[in-house]
Formats: sequence, C-alpha cells, structure tokens
Amino acid sequence: MNNKVVLTTAIKEYPLMTRGKVRDIYDMGDSLLFVATDRISAFDVVMPNGIPGKGRVLTAMSLFWFDFLKDIVDNHLVTADIDEYPHDLAAYRDVLDGRSMIVVKARRVDVECIVRGYISGTMWRELQAARRQGANTVHGFEFSPDLQESEKLPTPLFTPSSKNDEGHDENISLDRMVDLVGQETAALCSRKSLAIYEKAADYALTKGIIIADTKFEFGFRDGRLILIDEVLSPDSSRFWPVAQYQIGRGQPSFDKQPIRDYLDATHWDKKPPAPPLPDDVVQASARRYREAQRLLTGE
Repeated sequence: MNNKVVLTTAIKEYPLMTRGKVRDIYDMGDSLLFVATDRISAFDVVMPNGIPGKGRVLTAMSLFWFDFLKDIVDNHLVTADIDEYPHDLAAYRDVLDGRSMIVVKARRVDVECIVRGYISGTMWRELQAARRQGANTVHGFEFSPDLQESEKLPTPLFTPSSKNDEGHDENISLDRMVDLVGQETAALCSRKSLAIYEKAADYALTKGIIIADTKFEFGFRDGRLILIDEVLSPDSSRFWPVAQYQIGRGQPSFDKQPIRDYLDATHWDKKPPAPPLPDDVVQASARRYREAQRLLTGE
C-alpha cells in the first residue's frame, strides 16, 4: 500500500469534471471516478498540507455505510475494487487503490440533507441569535427555552441547507426546500435522511460514538432516489465520544478540530492562502480520523 500523502491527482485518460475540497472527480462516460485525496479544508479554505491516509479513511467509511444502509436506500457505488477498474487505469493503481470508487451518474438534488440529533454547530448559533431577539424558533423549528448546547433533541430533525459548491451552505426551512426541489422530492429526502440517521446513530452508540449530526446528498438515477457522494465520515458528520459527552458545552470530536484550534490560535484571517499546518497538528487530526474508522468499522 502506498502511504504517500496525495494532494492532487492527474488521471490523463479521463477528463477532470470537478476538483472539490477533497475529491477529484473524473468523467468516465456513463460513470464517474471519485478519488478521495488527503486534502483538508478549514473555514472553507483548503490547507497547503494534507492529512496522511485521510482519503483512504473517507473511502473505507463510505463503503462500510453504503453496505450497512442498503436496506434503506440504494447508492451510486459501482465498484471500489481496483481489480475491476478499466485496464487504462492500471498505471494509477498505487494512487487509486483504497481511496477511489467508480459510481453511476445521477441527477443531483441540489440541497444538502442534514439531520440533527443534537443541537450544535450553526443551528445552535442560530438559536442563540433567536433567543437574543426573544424567540426560540429557527427555520420553522420551535425549541425548548431550556435547551442547552450539545443536548439531545426530543426527536431528530431534518434541517436542509442550500447547496453551494463555492462557499458556505446556508440553513433553510423545509418550505424553502420544497420551493427549490418540489414537494415530493423534499418529502422523500426527508424520510430517507431520518431513517438513515436513526439506523446509523443507534449502531454508532454501540461503538461508543454519538452521531450528533450529519449531512447526506441524494440524486436520481432511472427515476429512483439514491445516496451519492460520501456518507457518515468525519468530514460530513459530527462524531462525539460517548465517554466524554457533557451537556452545556462544545464536545471533543473525531474530526479536524485540532486544525481549527490551531488556526484560531494563529489569528489567521480565514482567507486564502492558509498557513502551513505543523506536523503535530496534522498527526493529531490523522489519529482522530483513523480512530473513528476503527471504532465504527472495526478496520
């Protein structure tokens, strides 16, 4: 296995469709080649150095969850077995093995489908802002006036956000989602998202992890809704260790929090270019990603 940090790829046999914050996506005609690099972003800016093995962790976790959740919703995976790839990709085996997958094309639903089982992140900040105005309502959801940061919600909430490939996504109401994608699609995405979250969250608790919130992406293929992109990784989810959970404060998490903490301490203005990350900060984040994979998948 090649353990070299992969920040970018160059697959000359297929046109590059998009280069996102983490993934390089190539157009293979009827399908796409997804390559999860070791790039990492913070505050919507890609860092100059990556996290060793991060792309492999993200890929392994998505593959685990795709299989675990297939009774709820189908997904876009064709294969992640390098031996099943087209022969013209053989020259890139060292780069692609373990960090890539071939997926079907789908018509993307242009809304982020977020499920929150606990109050945290942007929803908590928006609730605080509402309370300063004497309200407890955010995007049509009424919260208890006694609700504290990181507290478990009475029932998980489907809280969509606008899809913005270039910058910050914005939380929107379900009514706004209906305006964007239609009543039937909005209802289907909501139902599937909540079912996925509840099954995954129940399982994760048995492994010592709270899934505080997560986001999904869906698309349509041959008229069917399918799960696309990645699923339930530290990049798309807030994973908290059960043993350290405490209501009323922010929680330690299995993600890039060491990077955020370091950048906050440098007083960086959160605009490109980002400063290089010290090795100890990089390794601390790498350990968190690997630990989340180990606990949830057993690998």
